[in-house]
Amino acid sequence: MATNKRKIFNDPVYGFVTIHSDLIYDLIEHPFFQRLRRIKQLGMAEFVYPGALHTRFHHALGAMHLMHEALLVLQAKGNPIAENEFEAAQIAILLHDIGHGPFSHVLEYTILDEVHHEHISSLLMEKLNHEFGGKLSLAIEMFNGTYERDFFHQLISSQLDMDRMDYLNRDCFFTGVAEGTIGVDRIIKMLNVVGNQLVVEEKGLLSVENFLNARRLMYWQVYLHKTAICAETMLIQIIRRARELINQGEEVFANPPFMIFLKENISLKAFQSNDRYLQAFTLLDDYDIWACVKNWQFHSDKVLSTICRDLLNRNLFKIKISNQPIEEALIISLKQSLIDNGIPSEQLSYFLTEGDVSNKGYVRGDETIYICTKNKEVVDIADASDLPTIKALSNIVKKYYVCWGKNVYLQ
Repeated sequence: MATNKRKIFNDPVYGFVTIHSDLIYDLIEHPFFQRLRRIKQLGMAEFVYPGALHTRFHHALGAMHLMHEALLVLQAKGNPIAENEFEAAQIAILLHDIGHGPFSHVLEYTILDEVHHEHISSLLMEKLNHEFGGKLSLAIEMFNGTYERDFFHQLISSQLDMDRMDYLNRDCFFTGVAEGTIGVDRIIKMLNVVGNQLVVEEKGLLSVENFLNARRLMYWQVYLHKTAICAETMLIQIIRRARELINQGEEVFANPPFMIFLKENISLKAFQSNDRYLQAFTLLDDYDIWACVKNWQFHSDKVLSTICRDLLNRNLFKIKISNQPIEEALIISLKQSLIDNGIPSEQLSYFLTEGDVSNKGYVRGDETIYICTKNKEVVDIADASDLPTIKALSNIVKKYYVCWGKNVYLQ
């Protein structure tokens, strides 16, 4: 056990960052949190941006640092924050992503049955709270939004929280997408609390506008990049095929924890009622999936082996993205092309996938970003801003796509 737990680490985005309490140090050292070292922040984005290799571990520590800086600013402006609140808020943001599974969002609805990572984060925080003798109770209240001082939850989960500020800043840094740059320091310096609500002083309005625009750009340029969508589609089809083969009684390699999720459709109720599932989940990370993909490329099933091999060698599916639903004539043409390449009709769904993606830069009325004007009025940023782009960001932009294995030949 370390005797000095007030460690300093060197973050590539923020420089030297300090761990401010023994409890936070112990939580970082816990296996549940250390697992995040083995889960990449951006899923399959490395197929587009080679530098996008940072992890949920990096992100969680960065968000904790920003929380610390924000609390110092709020304190300096006369908002009373007790020592236990200060620590609890940092713990809540530190653990906010602890429930992420392999490849973060990519497989969230593939290996689980409609179980959001936030639900698993909550379950794991409860488990840690029991292990640490109730010391996380206040952090859990803040995380769940049940604590009486609302602004703490807004710092953890809102449209201008420390989570989003760190991931935009960090993802921009590691991908090299300069358009995603945001003025984190200035936004934090402009934060305040009015009537128990988190607000941004009017002087910070332009910085928040830039933040919202940057987030929209990062979604189209990074998070929903068409090549990343192709790679994600292939991985999802790989897991889908493996599960189907297992259900048919075929022998498919997987380590015991991952095999549980391949064999069963596990719901949130199952997680809550049977600790076996949560325990198995905490043993899963990206490495487990890649080990299977590398092994499955030699499987006797041609569908499974072909997609695995193509993903490993970056022979990715092709994609067409449109502002309108994909024309039926194109789908028929693509299906025929796949059949001509030797894909049996009953296996077409593995090599041709339709879907849609959407992006909404700012949601009015949902965790509103409040601006405090010079006249001490608190207003929605969409009303405070004179830029028409902010109002436009409230509109959902939806795009449709079809992904297909253009150069696929079953071997």
